[in-house]
Amino acid sequence: MIEITETWIDSLASNSAAIKNGRDLNKKGKFTGLHRSEDGQVLFGECQGSGKTPYTPSADFVTPDKPVMRCSCPSRQFPCKHVLGLLYAYAEGKPFAAAQIPDDLAAKREKAEKREEKKAKEAAAGTPAKPKKTNKAALKKKILAQLEGLELLEKLTHSLIRRGLGTLDAKELKAVQEHVKQMGSHYLSGAQIQLRKLHLLLSAKEDREDAYSRAAEQLAVIHAFIKKGRAHLNARLEDPELAPDHESTIEEWLGHAWQLTELKEAGLAVSDAELIQLSFISYDDVSRQEFVDCGYWMQMDNGEIHFTVQYRPYKAAKLMREDDSFFEVAAVPELYRYPGDLNRRVRYESFASRPLTESDMGRIRRHAAASYAEVVKKVKNQLKNPLGDPNPVVLLRAESIVTDSNGRIFIVDAQGETLELRDVLEDGTVHLLKYLAEEHLRDVALLGMFNHEMRSGRLVVQPLSIVNERELVRLLY
Repeated sequence: MIEITETWIDSLASNSAAIKNGRDLNKKGKFTGLHRSEDGQVLFGECQGSGKTPYTPSADFVTPDKPVMRCSCPSRQFPCKHVLGLLYAYAEGKPFAAAQIPDDLAAKREKAEKREEKKAKEAAAGTPAKPKKTNKAALKKKILAQLEGLELLEKLTHSLIRRGLGTLDAKELKAVQEHVKQMGSHYLSGAQIQLRKLHLLLSAKEDREDAYSRAAEQLAVIHAFIKKGRAHLNARLEDPELAPDHESTIEEWLGHAWQLTELKEAGLAVSDAELIQLSFISYDDVSRQEFVDCGYWMQMDNGEIHFTVQYRPYKAAKLMREDDSFFEVAAVPELYRYPGDLNRRVRYESFASRPLTESDMGRIRRHAAASYAEVVKKVKNQLKNPLGDPNPVVLLRAESIVTDSNGRIFIVDAQGETLELRDVLEDGTVHLLKYLAEEHLRDVALLGMFNHEMRSGRLVVQPLSIVNERELVRLLY
């Protein structure tokens, strides 16, 4: 069985409330029985609930990296607070008496084992997995609908530009909002998000000059999306297989949700990867109408900075697991990488964890980029692409962090090149540097988010985390 730590249990919870409720059940002694199977693979118990009959949470570790968790309670959260409480009790070291697995749980395990045995026999016999059939007629119809949607979007943006952003009235803003809905009907969820973002900028009542400047940039992004999206869709129509593009991010812009099997078939999966989360950000994205949980991770064998992201739609947010900071090393059996640039999105189905060590700190620091000139070149190349991430994240080596006579803060590399530290996100971090000890301001690795300031034309960096020889200090988590 895998090592059950409180950090690992926290990572399973739907949200912070579920963590608190699970811990409270354990602290208040709500469990009237704590048991484990003779082989130690199953933890189960009884937990006092609101009714006469106690709930029966369980955690089955027959497949250690994919534990199966069950409970008799009616909660729609998964895992529920009763399962979390059971696991917290185990992590705390409370005694779990050896006992026979209850009949109902044993029956469920037997069914699951038969399914796994069938899969194993098919694999041993060399029975190939049935390839997913593509309905080419339906796919072609969808692509044609997307092209039609891009035509509508182009007409709208041309109209807005001809009228001038400063002359738009309530009628034009309503037309933009109506087009947002139409983009969904044309299978263009990416266009829907970008158009909603434009509508929010044009509807801003404060700092109109800044809003118009940002709206002009947003129109440029939408124009690039129309141009590249149309070329891509037309190219797919000419391909007999209608194959998606595994190299660029255009598919996601057009609303394609990558399946893990697709990524693996495209050679975008790696085995036995170790990841360390260097920073975590959670925010409300009004243009998406979703809460976003984003973690930045280093892949330890090559130093690449990836990100994981979870979107929680407003309507379903309460029922979805809220991601959180992760403070250990995640050993991932299979890591799936999305098409991307400096920072690729990654996903995984399971992982095992271990504590972060000083040796890991050394590995992180060795991967930090030593030359700012080389990093700036890479960042600028990405920013030339309007559809690229405008805020790439890079791990930088900082010989020192200094403040000039005007109070501006810079990081300095070994060649004496500097980058100014300024806040990019709404949650600022630069002001926190003054509270750090000297050991965190010299000879450190700094995870930074880049931003091209429109007014000054300069590249600036917001510090997210700092790594010295002994510890990882998160400025955002």
